[in-house]
Amino acid sequence: MEGQWGWLKGGVALGLTFLLAVTLVKPIGVSTQFVVADGLVWSLFDRDLVTPDSTAKSGFSSHNAYLDKSGGKYAESVANPINYGFVFVLAMIAGGFLSSRLGERRREPQVPEVWSRRFGHNHALRMGTTFAAGTLVVFGARLAGGCTSGHMMSGMMQTSLSGYLFALGAFAVAIPTAMLVFGRHQAGD
Repeated sequence: MEGQWGWLKGGVALGLTFLLAVTLVKPIGVSTQFVVADGLVWSLFDRDLVTPDSTAKSGFSSHNAYLDKSGGKYAESVANPINYGFVFVLAMIAGGFLSSRLGERRREPQVPEVWSRRFGHNHALRMGTTFAAGTLVVFGARLAGGCTSGHMMSGMMQTSLSGYLFALGAFAVAIPTAMLVFGRHQAGD
C-alpha cells in the first residue's frame, strides 16, 4: 500500500515545501547556484573576476558578460556566496547524503525495473547515462535562464505564463523521449 500512495505523500510534501518557500522567503530555483559555484572556482584563478562597482545595480561587476548580467547580480552572488539559494543547494546535498545513510541499506546498486528491462542491469551504464542527461538538463536550464524548479514549479505556483509554457514544453519532449528510449508499452507498464 505504501508504494502505491508514496507518490501522493511525496507530491504533497513537495507542494507544501514550495508553498512555504514562496510565502516565507522567495521562489525556489537552484540552477543559478551552479553559475555561482563556477564563479567561485574561477575566482580562485582570476582575482579580478568580480570587483566592487558603485555604478552597478548590485554593487559588483565582472569582466565576464554572464556574471555581469542583470546589473551584476551573479557577480554579487560570487562575491557573497552565502545566500538563501546557495545554502538551499548545500542543504539539498546534505539531505540526500543523510537520506542515503539513514535509509534502507541495499547490497547492490539499484537499477529501475523499466531501465533493466530495456538495457540490462549494468549500473555503470545507468550512472553514465544519468550523468550525461543531467548535464544536458543543467545546460538547457541555464540556456533558458532557470531550471525546472524555478520555471515550472515555482513559476506555476505563482501563475507565471512562462512557467506553464516551460511545463508544456518539458512534457512535450519528455513523453515522446521516454516512449522512444523505453518503448511505448514499457513506459506505461
